[in-house]
Amino acid sequence: MIRKIKQTRSEKYLTLFLIILVSITFGSFFLLKNKCLFVNNYDPNKLVFNDLNNIAILNVPCGNVIIELYPKVSPNSVKRFKMLIKSKEYDDVAFHRVIENFLVQAGDLEYGKKNNINYTYLGTGSSNYGKIQSEVNKPFKFKKGSVGLARKSEKNTEDSQFFILLNDAPLFEGEYTPVGKVLYGLGALKKIKYNNKSEYVLRPDFINFFKMLEDF
Repeated sequence: MIRKIKQTRSEKYLTLFLIILVSITFGSFFLLKNKCLFVNNYDPNKLVFNDLNNIAILNVPCGNVIIELYPKVSPNSVKRFKMLIKSKEYDDVAFHRVIENFLVQAGDLEYGKKNNINYTYLGTGSSNYGKIQSEVNKPFKFKKGSVGLARKSEKNTEDSQFFILLNDAPLFEGEYTPVGKVLYGLGALKKIKYNNKSEYVLRPDFINFFKMLEDF
C-alpha cells in the first residue's frame, strides 16, 4: 500500500510562490510583446465632428489617429495634404524619424515605401508633385498633437513629409506650416517604434493607411 505524503505548510507556500512567479513571468512577457494592449483604438463612425470634410484617419500599428485639418490656417498646404491622402500616397510609408515623447515624422514617398524602402536615403525623399510655399504667417500654437509639414532647412521646400508633435514645441511657431491637430489617438502615436541612439529608425513602423473620413 502506497502512503500519501502530505505537503508541509512551507512546501505549500513554496509551491504557491512558484505558481505566482511563473504566472507573472508569462504575463510580463505577454505585456511586453503586445505594446498596443492598453491603447484605445477610436472608431470615427462612433464620434461626432464639427467639420466632416476636414477629418482624416491615420491608421498606425496601434490603431486610429483622428486628425482635424485646418484649411483656413494653411489653405494650400492642406489642399496638398488632402490630395496625397485621397490618392493613398501615404499608405505603407515609414515613420522614418521618431523622437521619443517629442514627434513622429513620415511621408517620404520616394524612399519610405514598405515594399521598396531605401535605408540609405530614407528621410531625404519627396513626391512627384513638387515643392510648395511655406504658410507660416497666421498665428498657430504648436501644442501637443499638432500636425505640420516638414521641410528642409530653408522655407518654401514643403512637399509630402509631415510630423505630429507628442509634446509642445513653441519654437516651431512661425517656422513650420501647420495643417491640423490630432483629436483622438495620440496614445497610438506614442507606441511608434523609436531608436534611443538616433532620431532615425532602422526597421521602422509604417502607416497602414491614411484616409479622409468620407472615404473611411
